Amino acid sequence: MKDGEMERLQEAVGAISALGGRAPRVGIVLGTGLGGLADAIDVQVSVAYRDLPHFPVSTVESHQSRLLLGTLEGVPVVAMQGRFHRYEGYSLQQIVFPIRVMRLLGADTLIVSAACGGMNPLWGPGDLMVLDDFINLMGSSPLVGPNLDELGPRFPDMSAPFDAGLQEVALKVAMAAGMPLRRGVYVAVVGPQLETRAEYRMLRAMGADVVGMSTVPEVIAARHMGMRVLAFSIITDQCLPDALEEADVPTIIATAQAAEPKLTTLVTGVLQEIGAGNSP
Repeated sequence: MKDGEMERLQEAVGAISALGGRAPRVGIVLGTGLGGLADAIDVQVSVAYRDLPHFPVSTVESHQSRLLLGTLEGVPVVAMQGRFHRYEGYSLQQIVFPIRVMRLLGADTLIVSAACGGMNPLWGPGDLMVLDDFINLMGSSPLVGPNLDELGPRFPDMSAPFDAGLQEVALKVAMAAGMPLRRGVYVAVVGPQLETRAEYRMLRAMGADVVGMSTVPEVIAARHMGMRVLAFSIITDQCLPDALEEADVPTIIATAQAAEPKLTTLVTGVLQEIGAGNSP
């Protein structure tokens, strides 16, 4: 997969650049039930993934599979309306391909959103969490194989995968809006099956507050390229092993969509601070 990868990336970048629009400063990934955040973007270019060279196509029902270029709060952005997952059969390298394209287009900051299951007993469905750290249980890394030296170092540091300054901006925006914002640890698993009671106990004992099937590959790739990363999760269901209820996927998606206005407030508030030069 790595052979010719830079050429594939440059082909995709060239195709997107030819569509027009401003070079982005911020890349945004919109996950399950969160694609409507795109309505807040002043879109100048919208293109289906299938019309871009080497882009995967999302197979998840709630993902739109479009790349958007435009502005949000005056800041040039590029947004993925729909993402890819390991459980769809894509490799981790395919999953992070668009993130690398975003960086090569000019974005130096990545904002990621995802739905997740909540294992912290003090938090409930509909709560938002800003990620402070992660645990990778996906069994691999998008950096496995020959290193792409043009993008970043062989052994990128992960002591602080999420930018502390951007987290503080997000917490400030949430406080101003009177909106609770949790901060915690995300653990990534492959899926697509949800976890057993024993697995939830294990993940919680490992130090995770929420569990999901995405986000971590994109964060690793972004940090490899030196991007600042801010990530949010919407807790869509409670995963408490001693009071576990059978998962209802439509309810999970509906919970994510119901929390979408809060996420929009957070992301637009953060972009306002970035645009005003107030972001650390």
